[in-house]
Amino acid sequence: MVEKLLPKEIDFSGPYPRLNRRLRLGVIGAGRIAATQAMAARMTGLWEIVAGALSSDPVRSRERGKEWLISSERNYSSFAEMAKVESKLPDGVDTVMITTPNNVHFSASEAFLDAGINVICDKPLTNLVSEAQKLVELVDKSGCVFGVGYVMSCFPMIRQAREIVAKGGLGNINQIHVEFLQDWMIPEDVAEASHVKWRLDPEISGKTSCVGDIGTHAAHLASFVAGLPLTDLRAEFHVCGTPKLLDDTVFMSTRYAGKIPGTLMATRLAPGKRGGLLLRIYGSKGGVEWDLENSEQLRYYRFGQPDQIITRGHGHGVSKATERLVRTGRGFPEGIIEAWANLYSEIAMAVAARNDGLQLPVGWCDFPLVGEGAQGVQFIEAAVRSNQNGGNWTKVH
Repeated sequence: MVEKLLPKEIDFSGPYPRLNRRLRLGVIGAGRIAATQAMAARMTGLWEIVAGALSSDPVRSRERGKEWLISSERNYSSFAEMAKVESKLPDGVDTVMITTPNNVHFSASEAFLDAGINVICDKPLTNLVSEAQKLVELVDKSGCVFGVGYVMSCFPMIRQAREIVAKGGLGNINQIHVEFLQDWMIPEDVAEASHVKWRLDPEISGKTSCVGDIGTHAAHLASFVAGLPLTDLRAEFHVCGTPKLLDDTVFMSTRYAGKIPGTLMATRLAPGKRGGLLLRIYGSKGGVEWDLENSEQLRYYRFGQPDQIITRGHGHGVSKATERLVRTGRGFPEGIIEAWANLYSEIAMAVAARNDGLQLPVGWCDFPLVGEGAQGVQFIEAAVRSNQNGGNWTKVH
């Protein structure tokens, strides 16, 4: 008899239910973002970390496993070994989180999908469009749950904005603007830091650095909230600071389905900006604005009516769907860890539903899927081609 994880009766309009046991999570790669995601996964109360392959160096991988308090028999020297062994254990991992440098995403994801294990992969999904497409096919063939780490889409106020747009609250969208401005690459010696070196190495990071990292967050967020695919772009890459092999700044003009115009900017050289992700969408009846540095508020404007500020928290105008992602009352701040926890909560529900053979209602879990990850890789490739061709308009296939 297959173990059931979800309760027999579920109120799909209410909070996410508790599971009959915690899901078993494996960790691939133990960099800084892995620690953040592990913290968020634990916060949900839905996951426990039981296995890992935490470094590309087998010896270092074993050492890091001890630091993470992973038992010796499930502390692996490689992700290939882990996929092979865990898939045969009666209590093997339900899901793995892949938090490695970009060039490992494809091979690690492929190994676990082939083993029938669900995957949560950091972005960008892969460095090549062909690899991204193969992962889409593997997910479809395996039936596995596959989530992509576009965490910005998991803030409650972003979900509220998406709902407002979907219900026609802005009228006909006429322009979309998004920017992601940071300042952490300003020091001249920044490229010497271990967590930065690989981001500027084309063999690891791919053909771009800034675009592939924070640019993909911006592009996904704009399409996610607007409900429109990005169809065309013209891009100019720049190195505005200390000389580097890859870009630290990008400026783009964009077009979305229906020839809706927009702009996208991203840089790591904007003094005073730490998490300067700003989304603005305007339409024939109104607009919405959201700022990561003030993430608990959503500004909603309706032409000819008083401006509205919607605040994260229980009640006070947020929808029931948004409430599922709210953890504390108004006045008690939430942030990026809670957004990661929302991603892991939604994926937990999807993993449990797959285990139980249950078809979930549309919209109950809205985490980014493998197809959105593949679209992000297509966005990067189009930006690279546009920049190489002098900033010409380029199709995002």
